[in-house]
Amino acid sequence: MAHDEAKHVPGSASTAPIRRRQWLGLAAAAPAAGSALLATGAPAAARTKTQAHVVIAGSSLGGIAVAHRLQALLDGVKITLVDAKEEHNYQPGYTLVATGVWPVAKVRERNDELQPAGVRWVKEMVAGFEPEANAVVTASGQRIGYDFLVVATGVHLDFAQIEGMDVQAIGREGLTSIYPGPQAATATWEAMQAFAAKGGQALMTLPATPLKCAGAPLKMTFMLRDRLARAGTLERSKVQFMSALGNVFGVKVVNDNVLARWKDLGIQVETTHKLTAIDIGRRVATFTSPEGERSERPYDFVHVVPPMRAPDAVKKSALAWQDGPFAAGGWLEVDKGTLQHRRFPNVFGVGDINGTPRGKTAATVKKSAPVVAGNLAAVIAGQSPLLDFDGYTSCPMITREGSALLIEFDYEGRLTPSLPFIDPLQDSWFAWLMKIGMLKPAYMAVLKGRV
Repeated sequence: MAHDEAKHVPGSASTAPIRRRQWLGLAAAAPAAGSALLATGAPAAARTKTQAHVVIAGSSLGGIAVAHRLQALLDGVKITLVDAKEEHNYQPGYTLVATGVWPVAKVRERNDELQPAGVRWVKEMVAGFEPEANAVVTASGQRIGYDFLVVATGVHLDFAQIEGMDVQAIGREGLTSIYPGPQAATATWEAMQAFAAKGGQALMTLPATPLKCAGAPLKMTFMLRDRLARAGTLERSKVQFMSALGNVFGVKVVNDNVLARWKDLGIQVETTHKLTAIDIGRRVATFTSPEGERSERPYDFVHVVPPMRAPDAVKKSALAWQDGPFAAGGWLEVDKGTLQHRRFPNVFGVGDINGTPRGKTAATVKKSAPVVAGNLAAVIAGQSPLLDFDGYTSCPMITREGSALLIEFDYEGRLTPSLPFIDPLQDSWFAWLMKIGMLKPAYMAVLKGRV
C-alpha cells in the first residue's frame, strides 16, 4: 500500500518542509495574492447613456455579476433578471461541505440580497428563447421582449442518462453526488463518514460530457482517500476512479500529475468506462465501454457525476450550436473570444452555458463577466466588441486536508499561474488556505461587480 498521507502534519507539503519564515512571507503576500486572482485586465469603459432593455436569463454568479457591471457601464439601462431561484449557492464550496471541511451554511446566500438595486426580477424559469423575435418565454407563458439578451442559465444535470439513478436517494446505501446542491453535499458527507468508519469498495465516476468544475470529481477522490487514512480504514479499502474518457482531466500536464499522485496513493484508474446504470438497493453500478460491453461493479460507496448538457430552453432553441462538437449538448453558440452569439449579435453568453473549449468554473466567470459586460456595452453604444476572453479557468485541486494545488490555465491548456511564488503542480498549505478562506470573498466581490 502507498504511504499513509494522514501521517503528514496538516499543512505540510509533500516536498521538503517550508520554514516558518517562508510561511510568514506567504501569509504577508496573501492580500497581493487575492488581488492577483481577482485582476481582470479589462480596461475601464466610459458610462454610456441608453434606454436599452437587457434581459438576463439566470441569476447565478455570471448573471448577477453582469447585471452589476452593466449598471456601472450604462446610464439608464433597464435590466430584467429572469430566474425562479431565490437561494444563491456558492457552488465551489460543495466539495468542502461534502468532505466535512465547511458547514452547509457557508454555501447558502439569498438572491434578493445580491442583485443590484433597480433590477426587475421575474421569479420564473425561462422555458424558451425566441431570438428571431427578441423575446424569452417563461414557465407560466409570460413573453418578455428585449433589446439585448445575456444567457446565464448554467447547465442541466442529466441524471436521466443513468438508469436507476434517484437524486432523492443520495446519502443512502452509499450513494453520493455533490452536484445537485447543498442538501446533496451534506448527505454525501454523512455517507462518506459512514463509509470511512468501516472501509470497503469505493467507485468514483466521471462522465464524457463537458461539466462544471471538472476538478470536483478529482477533489472528492483525493479527500475520500484522505478520510479513509484518517479513520484508519485505508488498509481494508479500495478506491477506484472510473472515467468515461481516456483521461481524468483535460489539461495533460495536470492529468499526468494527478495520475502519478494516485498511483502513489494506491488509487486505481480505469478509463473509457461510462456509468450507465445503478442499482441502489443492490449497491451495484453498471459501466459501458465504447464497444457497448457492460460490466457490473459492486460498491460500498459511489460518487455519481452526472452527464451535463444545456437546459432544454437553450438546447431546443435557435441559440444552440447547430453543428460541431458542442451541438450534441445544445450549448450556446458564442464566439469563444468575445462571447457574443455568432448568429444573433444582440445576444451574449456568460458562464457554464457557453459552448466554448473550456470554462465551466466560477473562476471563468471572474474573468469573462467583465468581457461580456464590456462588449455588450460597446455594442449598445454602436461599436464592435472590444474585449477578448482567453478561456481562463482556475481549479484549486484539494489533495488532502491541509494541502491543495492551485491550477490556472487557458483555452489552449497552457498553465497561466497568477502567483509567481505558487508552483501550480506542487501542493501546498497556502493553496489550501486560499481555497478555504480567500476564494469565497473573491467570489462575492466578482458577484457584486467590484473587480
